[in-house]
Amino acid sequence: MSKSFVSANDVARHAGVSRSAVSRAFTPGASVSEETRKRVMKSAQVLGYHVNQLARGLMRSESGIVCLVVSEMDTPYRARLVRALTRDLQKAGKVAMLINTDRSDGGVDLALRQTLNYRADASILLSGLPDKAITKLCLDSGQRIVLINRDDEIDGPFHINLEDQQAAKIAVSAFLRAGCRSLAFVNSEVRTPSLMARERGFLSAAASFGIDVATTHHGNTVYESGRRAAHSLLTGLNRPDAVFCVNDLMALGFMDSARQDFGIRIPEDLCVIGFDDIEQAGWSSYELTTFAQPIDQIVQASLFWLNDTLGNQNVKSVTFNAPLVWRKTIRGNHQPT
Repeated sequence: MSKSFVSANDVARHAGVSRSAVSRAFTPGASVSEETRKRVMKSAQVLGYHVNQLARGLMRSESGIVCLVVSEMDTPYRARLVRALTRDLQKAGKVAMLINTDRSDGGVDLALRQTLNYRADASILLSGLPDKAITKLCLDSGQRIVLINRDDEIDGPFHINLEDQQAAKIAVSAFLRAGCRSLAFVNSEVRTPSLMARERGFLSAAASFGIDVATTHHGNTVYESGRRAAHSLLTGLNRPDAVFCVNDLMALGFMDSARQDFGIRIPEDLCVIGFDDIEQAGWSSYELTTFAQPIDQIVQASLFWLNDTLGNQNVKSVTFNAPLVWRKTIRGNHQPT
């Protein structure tokens, strides 16, 4: 007998009990004598039997599967978030199904449709791109949906967002306190809701002080795009003396290009702020001042809502602050509150 295909009927015959007794032995709280339970467990160990939790879950209309729909999984921030989510989902007895999406070929929409085939209980979208109609399809199919940093105006999903515009205002304040007056904003061409909220917030806060902001958009939110942005901004006649980069990877690329290609000193000649607080931001070669993504809070909120079978219908969203981590890419020691 191949251990890979041992069934509950095989265990029942080996233990000399009924098929239903095997089921009860593996069901917490079910009525079964201790002697029968021991016989079943011993036979299961001898035969190498494992409960088919997927089949059992489908009988209860619960598979225990939570899909993580992810793009840019190789970036440091996204990798940290995926690691934290899968760790805590496993602790909660869930099965994490990771779907790596491709931004260029409709892979995000296809991935969401695939979750329906696996009868996933829920999906957590870590991407700002899937069409809202696809999100609604998952909801109509009975899935719970957690949307991280998205702006879908759809009833049903649980929204987790950041105070992106508030962070942008703090960035402007930090630059002004450092004596900067020529500001720039570096963004990618991805234009997800959270990225654009940071840009709008930064431009609005600067405008309230009568300051125009130079903006540039390049590629994806990656290191090389930051280098390209530096060449775009630093070759002009009016070089900025302060740059807010939409994420840390672009900030690191910008800093390396400013120093290596243009001989610019940071922070003496140029102040820089990033967003995410990835591990590399704290490296001694960067010491980047940045806003920290509250990953633990995001994960805890996601799992609390997914596990809350009674009150989740009344909870629509939660918004977290991203605290400023003050390092060495801003002149002086005038940290804004």
